Amino acid sequence: MSGFDTNPFADPVDINPFQDPSVTQLTNTSQSGLDEFNPFSESSQLTNAARTTPAAQPSGHSQPAVLQTSVEPTPQAVAAAAQAGLLQQQAELERKAAELEKKERELQSHAASIDPRQNNWPPLPKKCPIKPCFYQDFSADIPADYQRICKMLYYLWMLHSITLLLNLLACLAWFTVQTERGVDFGLSILWFILFTPCAFLCWYRPIYKAFRSDSSFSFFVFFFVFFCQIAIYVIQAVGIPGWGDSGWIAALSELHVNLAVAIIMMVVAGFFTLCAALSLFLLKQVHSLYRRTGASFQRAQEEFSQGILTNRSFQTAAAGAASSAAHSAFRGN
Repeated sequence: MSGFDTNPFADPVDINPFQDPSVTQLTNTSQSGLDEFNPFSESSQLTNAARTTPAAQPSGHSQPAVLQTSVEPTPQAVAAAAQAGLLQQQAELERKAAELEKKERELQSHAASIDPRQNNWPPLPKKCPIKPCFYQDFSADIPADYQRICKMLYYLWMLHSITLLLNLLACLAWFTVQTERGVDFGLSILWFILFTPCAFLCWYRPIYKAFRSDSSFSFFVFFFVFFCQIAIYVIQAVGIPGWGDSGWIAALSELHVNLAVAIIMMVVAGFFTLCAALSLFLLKQVHSLYRRTGASFQRAQEEFSQGILTNRSFQTAAAGAASSAAHSAFRGN
């Protein structure tokens, strides 16, 4: 029954947790360290002084700032400096222009080397030293609506060349029966050599370019030159003696001298008349197509101005004139 002797309602023995030996040892050690520390002792002051870094003092003696006086340049120096700057800029621009021109030539040569559109007219043998000068392809360049009229103009040029050749032969026959007709024979040679390429370049190629690129300027060139060509056909068909044309007047005057030569000259006069009639007909056809394309004189002026401004020769001449004017102005000052 001894286990039931204790009173469960009695107060338990007070246990102080701070009386534990490990706790009392630590508290005693910390207290002793705080008691021994004296912030005013000599050793503490030496330690604090050693840990303090003194501020750096500026070396040398300070001097007052000195204001530099400015020098005003003379007008001659300003003008010389401006001229030197302009000359330097001009040299730089010329250098860049030369580089651009060189690159443009390289690109053009490269494009020409890979461009399948090589010149194919006139069709010459490959062994011929003279190469074709133009590219001509109706199906590739000319729209379908304009191919027929463009081919008819090309055939007209071929008829024009054949007629001039026949005129040369007729004047030769005329010269064989009448030696005083040497001037007509010489002029017929000149007309054949001159008018054959001029007709191709002056009115056929412009109308080809006009149909290819819808160029108002090319249309106006064609109308002007082709009208002059019709007037020449009329003069040649008339056949004034001494002008190098086997026209109707010259052929009829030869009837009483030599009938065979007169017939040959009348055939040539008929060819000249046919050329004039076909030219009038085709001129009317081209004019009707021109009115449907929307071309105008204002567009022709714009194309002409743009072509002049983008022309390399014109740009070079303008740059040279501007450079000469600038040098003259600086020398005058």
